[in-house]
Amino acid sequence: MATINRWSPVEEALSLRDAMSRLFEESFVAPSAAMRTGLSVDMNVLENANSYIVEAAVPGLKAEDLDITLQENVLTISGEVRSQKLSEGTTAHRTERRYGRFSRSINLPMLVKGDQISATLEHGILRLDVPKAEEVKPRKISVQVGSAKELEVNK
Repeated sequence: MATINRWSPVEEALSLRDAMSRLFEESFVAPSAAMRTGLSVDMNVLENANSYIVEAAVPGLKAEDLDITLQENVLTISGEVRSQKLSEGTTAHRTERRYGRFSRSINLPMLVKGDQISATLEHGILRLDVPKAEEVKPRKISVQVGSAKELEVNK
């Protein structure tokens, strides 16, 4: 004997709602690798008393493939990863490396000396030394003994 099930649009709407909820949870709570489709640059930003040190992983790139700019205290590293041309008679069975343009910008928390930034590229690590501006470096202020009135009279 055949069983006939009655179609219920409410049940389908609830399953669509569950699917959308899962999609939003996966996208915003814990982004998956599928969400990170663009090229990115992994960075470390360090600070010492005199400067910021920015280290960026750019494996396989040459200095001429990179463009570094500083504008209004925003440091931008951009460039292009080019695909390798296959020689005649060669077939690619799997291509997982990403190719194309990338750009990464960071806001530096303090004013810096843009004209004194130095950059080195060694073993796929770009290292930028970004000196802090003099006006933002900590200064020692000496304390004088006596009240403000006494200091004015002694002048």
